[in-house]
Amino acid sequence: MARPKVYVTRMLPDAGIELLRKHCEVDINPDDRPLAREELLARVHDYDGVLSLLTDRIDAEMFDAAPDIKGFANYAVGFDNIDVPEATRRGVPVSNTPGVLTDATSEMAWALLFAVARRVVESDAYLRAGKWEGWGPLQFIGGDMTGKTLGIVGAGRIGTAMALKSQGFAMTVLYCDEITNHTLEDTLKARKASFDEVLRESDFISIHVPLLPSTRHLFNKGVFQAMKSTAYLINTSRGPVINEAELVAALNDRVIAGAALDVFEFEPKMVEGLADCPNVVVTPHTASATISSRTNMALKAATNLIAMVTGERAPDCLNPEVYG
Repeated sequence: MARPKVYVTRMLPDAGIELLRKHCEVDINPDDRPLAREELLARVHDYDGVLSLLTDRIDAEMFDAAPDIKGFANYAVGFDNIDVPEATRRGVPVSNTPGVLTDATSEMAWALLFAVARRVVESDAYLRAGKWEGWGPLQFIGGDMTGKTLGIVGAGRIGTAMALKSQGFAMTVLYCDEITNHTLEDTLKARKASFDEVLRESDFISIHVPLLPSTRHLFNKGVFQAMKSTAYLINTSRGPVINEAELVAALNDRVIAGAALDVFEFEPKMVEGLADCPNVVVTPHTASATISSRTNMALKAATNLIAMVTGERAPDCLNPEVYG
């Protein structure tokens, strides 16, 4: 019996590829770049399954190009690149990689928080440029963290992990979510609050919501004006949750103290002016970039895809109703 054929849209950590090869014939995009839309559409036709990336849009056009596909396994916890209702209508299972990047992403949110509040990147560049002439009492004064208020917008797995890591800094935690988070309330005495209250009271706001029509441009000019002028905004969720052009204006006008972003509205590009803001820290979507997280993401995506192409139930299926 012929082994299933699968396509991997970009090279992944070896562990995931090796697992796939134990069960499938595997072809991989040989170039370290996202495939152009037309390239991917041309390639998926001959495969039983595809291991896709967040940069690959999986929609009706993609399903038309692969009428016999048995599943798409997404190498990401987010899945805003996948039209899940359309996949369900076509009877095609799709999956993501939940749980394995929670700590890595929450750690990165803290790294960004520290970097922007204590002006780490700005002062590093100043020193490297040979501008520093010795210690001074007014140099690179930043924001305090200990005893301040941390606002969590979206208290799912990652938002919860981010909040729990605040314990060493004796922070007050507010969270905004549709569901009561008993872990945060019991462990931190955190308080569920309205979005407006989180904006008004928080010294740091960390975003952990999925990208949905309701969250696109959730953070905009009016929201920035509602925040404290001394507050910092951290985003490790999805770029379009923030209106980036309006964020640039808010940063330049010191409406808020600063922002730190690992994701961007128009990845891989930043909007004009963002890179020139001294009170912003930017990293290239690397929140999950640890050895264990990226390896476990690859293993989880491979496990899901193997299940799909061998007729088993994918453990992280986003549309389990396709199994009847």
